[in-house]
Amino acid sequence: MRSYYCGYAASSAALPSLLNLKNVSPPFFNISLNLGGGNGGEEEDRSYQSAKLTVPDYKWRLVIAYDGTRFSGWQYQVSPPTIQCIVEEALTRVTKLERKDLHLVGASRTDAGVHAWGQVAHFVTPFNYDRLESIHAALNGLLPSDIRVRQISPAVPEFHARFSVKGKIYHYKIYNDSTMDPFQRHFAYHSIYKLNAALMREAAKHFVGKHDFSAFANTSRNDRTPNPVKNIFHFDVNEMGPLLQLEVEGSGFLYRQVRNMVALLLQIGREAIPPDIVPRILSSRDRKELATYALSAPPHGLSLVAVKYNEEHLRLPTNCPATSFGRHHSITKCKVPCL
Repeated sequence: MRSYYCGYAASSAALPSLLNLKNVSPPFFNISLNLGGGNGGEEEDRSYQSAKLTVPDYKWRLVIAYDGTRFSGWQYQVSPPTIQCIVEEALTRVTKLERKDLHLVGASRTDAGVHAWGQVAHFVTPFNYDRLESIHAALNGLLPSDIRVRQISPAVPEFHARFSVKGKIYHYKIYNDSTMDPFQRHFAYHSIYKLNAALMREAAKHFVGKHDFSAFANTSRNDRTPNPVKNIFHFDVNEMGPLLQLEVEGSGFLYRQVRNMVALLLQIGREAIPPDIVPRILSSRDRKELATYALSAPPHGLSLVAVKYNEEHLRLPTNCPATSFGRHHSITKCKVPCL
């Protein structure tokens, strides 16, 4: 038995068969082949009994913004279309990889109609890039105008868009005027009732801290046994003319938790119930208790603004291209002849 060692440095185009192997990643890899049997050692009659291939993936982090109005949320499904489905389709065309090989994962599975400015996702490729500006431009050229990749950067192997999350920030916008601003209709909930922002602000303070939010969670098929204890870092109610912007930051959120908290604050803002109702509902740990006073707020007022990670997860790996924030185009000035 003879042992052969082969070292390659090749692009994905040069190695189409290897791209079909699971967990195949960088363009630099080692193959160790044990060759046995054969007919007098002739090359054409060799029998390949075993092969070992060890290659890690290159991981890439995306920051994505989207208007969720016409989409059925982030999570992948073919029909009706979702954000993940559209982004994966663009990635398959740019990378020439199959969907299953990209392993695209989003930080937050936003609902239908919910928007994002700072959704974070990651995907993997079996090859490296020298520069990211070209793939960045290609992705945005393929994506519809209501989805945009804001940033592409290399990621360390330990980074995971969903499981490495340290915190998330959401905004919920309420347009509080008798007449709705038509430019806000897709991004803010219209309340014709005059809201008492001071009472809403007082009630929001009760959410801050570590609590069991079972009473504010809808049942989700994706998370059958979630941990109901979440830590809310801050919950602010900001007045900007007729627009109220509710900003909440927490370690994580249960299914529809933010929209359910906003729905209760709306009832408190209408002065239908007092602010001290919040601790009572929290302590009940019963979704039916909340349903007595409020249902979920509509999705179109909600936006995922940012996802936070620890510094070690955001550090750039060695021998990687620089982060792409998009490519700016410049116009070459024409020289006008002197008259």
